[in-house]
Amino acid sequence: MADDLRLGSAKLVAFVATCDLARAGAFYGDVLGLGELDSSPFARAFDAAGTVVRVTLVSGHVPVAQTVLGWSVPDIEAAHDGLARRGVEAVRYDGMEQDERGIWTAPGSTRVAWFRDPDGNTLSLSQ
Repeated sequence: MADDLRLGSAKLVAFVATCDLARAGAFYGDVLGLGELDSSPFARAFDAAGTVVRVTLVSGHVPVAQTVLGWSVPDIEAAHDGLARRGVEAVRYDGMEQDERGIWTAPGSTRVAWFRDPDGNTLSLSQ
């Protein structure tokens, strides 16, 4: 039976923690524009281009240092500017050469911008 397990073809569900479901729901739904799929007293589920993002209530949530969710976008400047118009601020990191928008160009030419949700979870855009 174990040989039949192939997660590479299974749909992924992403999880992100929150200590305030209403606030997180407004951010992921209204600010980021993800369509809400489900809501309960414990979690809210959103559609991110076919991937379910489950925002889960976690008492005493403490955000981690690394990026927890990221989106690959065709035009990082346009995506960044759209978020900025909705009040989302870019995260700047000491020692990284980020442009005026906060976009960093990696050695392989991938461009990345970071921002945070209301719970302090780090999210990113990349192109």
